[in-house]
This record gives sequence, C-alpha cells and structure tokens, in this order.
Amino acid sequence: MDVKKKDAGVLLRVALVSLLINGALVLIKLFLSSSTGSLSLRADAVHSFIDLFGSGALILGLFISRRKSSAFPYGLYKVENIVAIVISFLLFGTAYEIMHQAVFATSEIHGISGWTLAVTASLILVPFLFGRYEVRMGTRFNSPSLVADGKNFTADVLSSAVVFFGLLGQYLQFPVDRIAAVIVAVFIVIAGWEILVSGMRVLLDASIDLPTLETIRSIIIRDPAVVEVKSLMGRNSGRYVFVEADITVRTANLEKAHQVSQRIEREILKAVPNVEHPVIHYEPWHTTKIRYAVPLADYEGTVSGHFGEAPFFALVDIDILARSVERTEVVANPQQDMTKGKGIAVANFLLTFKPAVVATRENITGKGPGYVFAEAGLETIRTEAEDLGSFTRECLERL
Repeated sequence: MDVKKKDAGVLLRVALVSLLINGALVLIKLFLSSSTGSLSLRADAVHSFIDLFGSGALILGLFISRRKSSAFPYGLYKVENIVAIVISFLLFGTAYEIMHQAVFATSEIHGISGWTLAVTASLILVPFLFGRYEVRMGTRFNSPSLVADGKNFTADVLSSAVVFFGLLGQYLQFPVDRIAAVIVAVFIVIAGWEILVSGMRVLLDASIDLPTLETIRSIIIRDPAVVEVKSLMGRNSGRYVFVEADITVRTANLEKAHQVSQRIEREILKAVPNVEHPVIHYEPWHTTKIRYAVPLADYEGTVSGHFGEAPFFALVDIDILARSVERTEVVANPQQDMTKGKGIAVANFLLTFKPAVVATRENITGKGPGYVFAEAGLETIRTEAEDLGSFTRECLERL
C-alpha cells in the first residue's frame, strides 16, 4: 500500500472518532442541561455542537486533500489549512458564546447531585485524552487540520472544567462559574488565534521553519558534487512540504548532473518527513579558482606514492586568472590506520573539502577511491612531482 494513502487512511479514522466523540458529548451535555437547568452546561453543549461541525469539516478537508486533479497539479493539500482556519473561527464563536452566556444570561440551576458532578467530571477526561492523542497524531503526520481539531478538544477540556467547578460551586452554595467562563473564553480565543495565524501563513506561501530549511540545505551541500546552493525555498501545503533549490554542480555533463539532483532528492525525502516532489535545478560550475588535493608522506611536503596510507593531504587553491597559488593547507588523514575500506574512507574524507582535482602518484582509476571521485564529478590525474613545490609548479603549468 502507498505510504501516503496509508497515512491519509489513519488520519481519516482519527477524524471519524473525533466526529463520534463530539456527537456523544453534545447528547450528554444537552441531557444534563435539560435535567439540571444549568446555563454553563447549555453553553458547553453549544461548544460541542460547533465542534461537531468542525469534525465534519475536518473529515471533508482530509478527503478532498487526497484527490488528484489535472486542474490542481500541486494537489489540494491546502484544503486542510482552510479547514484549520474554519475551526479557528469556530473557536472564536465558541468563546463569544461562553462569554455572552457568562455575562448576560440568567441561571436557574436545580437538582445538582453527586452523579451529575461525576458525569460532568468524566466529560473533562474524555476530550483531554483524545485531544492529546489527536495533536500527537496530527504532529506525527504533519496534518494542520488534525492538530487544530486536537487543540479544539483542549479548549473543550477547559470549558468542561469551568462547567464542573461552576456546578460544584453551586452544589456548595458558592457560584463562581461566570468568572471562570470568561477566563476560559480568553484561552479559547488565544488557541483560535494561533491556529488562524498558522493556517494563513501556509495559504500565503510563507517559508517553512528555519530548522527544516537548514536541514535541507545541509543535505544538499553535503553532496560532494555540489559546489554551491544558490537559492533554497520551501513552503507548506497542508501536511506536505514543497522544496525547490538552485545548485551549482562540479560537472558539465548533463547526465551526471541529473544523477546528482536525483541523489539529493532521495536524501531529502529520507531525512525530512512529508516532503512532496522536491525540485533541484542544477547548472555547471564556472569559476576562476580551482582546488587540487594531493597525498603527502610528511608535513614538510613530500608527495606520497600511496593514496590511502598517506598521513597528510595538501589542498592547493590556484587562481586561474592570476596564474598563482592563492592558498595551501595541509590536513591530517584520520583514516590512515584503518584496516579495511581505507581508500574509500579517505576519498570520502577528501570530498568534504570540495576539491576539483585529486592528484596521485599511483593509478586509482578502477579502484574504490577512483569510483568515489568519478561519481562526485571530480577529475583525477597522475603526478610525478616529488614534493609540494614541484607539484604546485606542475598545477600552474596545466593552466
């Protein structure tokens, strides 16, 4: 089964449970309200009734967001964000209803008993547990509408708690439900505002969060064939993330450049959840500088006859226009003492320094390091130089 279809099926089942729970809460609260005459229970029943419409909208949004259409090639994923915004306005409506009832309505409570308090207390536990579960599932599958519905349940917990303490106060001849209801209404407005802002950011194509963007950037630049990330953009659409990047690659071969872009796309899909169709645009590298890497037998600059066993490597930066050495750096080989796979490990180590050319005295073509460098788009050459000075002169003569 397709992973995305499986995830959508899970979300729909959670949304269906949300609908059933809200329906049950409406019936129970209406029954308690009619039997006790409680104003706060009646307002809470209205809250749950609005939530019932929200759960229906959630199911509709999840269903529509799964559909494919040639008129919407990027999918209908933003329907989920529209649903989240609808839910935020339902929260505002709920807050208004609670506040209006608390300030203006008259209350004629009668028949408050122990079992009424017990049932009302249980109405706090149910939305609390399910709301936390729904937010966790929405976060796991990156579904904004499910997270919004879970937060809506959290707001229902607060309003149910107000109802309980209001009834308890009435039972103890100490009514405080009106003041508490106003406080809860403020919390509901805050939760609704957060959901509204989050949904509007997506509809307006705001950038994805900075940590995710930096994770994607590090994946791209880590590829040995990538010289530069010229631009990187990402946006959310429903629970999915769309990524687009412009990169410079160290090859003029279009087939190899395409392979690099495909490799990067696979790495992004593995590392970042819910990425949909990452797009990597590539162009060849045009530079006035070139970096050579050459193995050294010692820190003084003697060129080593062995690649993997060389204790040091020199990185020589050549300015092509000035035909001069711009910078030379000697780095230690941390893989020198490896017993197996040394050549490939050393090659991967060198790739982190982004050389354009690797020079060796031994022939590494057809060997592990040679394959690593070829896949990364690096040029490998043979050198007869015995020391770093003669090697740099050899590099300049190649220009």
